[in-house]
Amino acid sequence: MSNKLRRIALTVNGEAVEREVPVRLNLVDFLRHELGFTGSHVGCEHGACGACTVLLDEQTVRGCLTLAVQADGCAVRTIEGAGENELMVDLQAAFHRLNALQCGFCTPGMLFSAQELLQANPAPSREEIRDYLSGNFCRCTGYQAIVDAVQAVAQMRHGARHGGRHGAPGP
Repeated sequence: MSNKLRRIALTVNGEAVEREVPVRLNLVDFLRHELGFTGSHVGCEHGACGACTVLLDEQTVRGCLTLAVQADGCAVRTIEGAGENELMVDLQAAFHRLNALQCGFCTPGMLFSAQELLQANPAPSREEIRDYLSGNFCRCTGYQAIVDAVQAVAQMRHGARHGGRHGAPGP
């Protein structure tokens, strides 16, 4: 890693942060090792598995492919700071209720991707959910329960806005 350092200032989970970092330090390592936000995981380190997904200015990014210096001046949200968003609260509850998590390694990336999908498309089909989450690898659940959880939240939220049921469908 390069010895060249750069001072960055960003907001992480609503808190201002300033640090001097190596210019080649990736964002997920910065979050985990410098700031202690270990909810974002390091998996493949090639951007393929989605375990390192975080929000950068409200857009999902792969933390292993994003340098910490690229986040200078930006707002970063990790899974530890995601609970302030009502949609994320609903997704987390549905993942828990419908057993859409096991080891939890992929869960932060799955949740952020599901949130991004439902913000763009409040009523996705099961095929659209599967397609959108296809960049996040899960070795435990087989995806069925994850798709069920995302679909349950979509139906609950979309139905509530359009005169439908006010509770999420059961398993």
